[in-house]
Amino acid sequence: MRNDFGPWDFAKTAVPQVGRLLATGDVFEPYRLLSPGGEAVAGVSAFFADLLASGRSEATLRSYGMDLLRWFRFLWALGVVWDRATREEARDFCLSLQVGGKPLRLHWRKQGQAGAEGLPTLLGEDSYAPSVRAHSETVLRSFYEYHREAATGPIMNPFPLDRSRRAGRANAHHNPMEAHIGARAGLYRPRVPARVPRAVPDEVFNEIFARLASNRDRALVAFYVSTGARASELLSVSQGGVDPGRQLVTVVRKGTRAAQELPASVDAFVWLRLYQVEVEDLVPKGRRQPLWWTLRRPFRPLNYQAAHRMFERANRLAGSSATLHALRHTAAYRMAEDPELPLTDVAWVLGHAQLSTTQVYLTPRKEDVIRRVLAHHADQVRRTAERPVPAPAPSYDQQALDVLFGRPTR
Repeated sequence: MRNDFGPWDFAKTAVPQVGRLLATGDVFEPYRLLSPGGEAVAGVSAFFADLLASGRSEATLRSYGMDLLRWFRFLWALGVVWDRATREEARDFCLSLQVGGKPLRLHWRKQGQAGAEGLPTLLGEDSYAPSVRAHSETVLRSFYEYHREAATGPIMNPFPLDRSRRAGRANAHHNPMEAHIGARAGLYRPRVPARVPRAVPDEVFNEIFARLASNRDRALVAFYVSTGARASELLSVSQGGVDPGRQLVTVVRKGTRAAQELPASVDAFVWLRLYQVEVEDLVPKGRRQPLWWTLRRPFRPLNYQAAHRMFERANRLAGSSATLHALRHTAAYRMAEDPELPLTDVAWVLGHAQLSTTQVYLTPRKEDVIRRVLAHHADQVRRTAERPVPAPAPSYDQQALDVLFGRPTR
């Protein structure tokens, strides 16, 4: 039964961090959502199985699982069973994400200590980004839509689609010459502002690169900024997927899971060779063995979290706020600015299905716009100063004109 909380009261209340998303290592069930008692949530397991059968990757299951874990923690704190949730709980949950702020969690080394599980965490000052809340709403609406069609959940979806405020036929003013978009947005889905991709300026990138601590890190960053591959894609490269003679690396694309060869810079292969010499007798060899490994024993394949932390440390030392994904944007901007490189080639390298996605990188960068506009203002000041002052008519007092127009008095 739901506790006596109003929407605004619960939005200010910390949710106990109970339950967890467990990575099982099983190909048939990569992730499992566990309740506070340690039991698997059957409804989520069935939803994960349906996603896996439809071709979704393990990374997608993990992303969906984190959103579902946040929702189930909310329901557990309210004392509401997931298949009895109504639009009221959905509304309060979306409100809590918007105004409640992110929880300040314990460090990962302390999360397994006795007494740490189940403690309510303090709420941080930063609220969830609109993109995070929009993704969460989409996942939860899909979760309940799956159970509604399977007759294993509520009859009414707690996360409904937005109702049209105008009466009449739906899509009455739709242009028949344009693509038809039949789906409506969710009722509690926030509006996500269009974001221009952020690239790392050259001087900032050089400072970050100088702060990298190992040849492995230098090779990784050099490949990121020259291939434009996503972080997870580059980490999927095997030892047999490197071809220095042709300057190619073979990555597994995030969406299609297809192998694709990407060209890389010469510097990236130089740093890679230096790294391979260092770990030649320390890591397993084989064409199917991972290319990237951790630097500390026991040696394990490098994952996204470790690569992200590596780049964060270099950022902190360089005093920058760039992200690992910004290197992909940097590579895209550099390729798009080359007049000898067609935009279709850039789209193929980035793995974009639509050319309109690649056209975003034709948008001028904020730093370049500011630099050019400031140069324009400086040039205007210079031209004004060099412009000759016409002599006034004999009937006007020169000193009075200087005071009127703000010129130095003669």
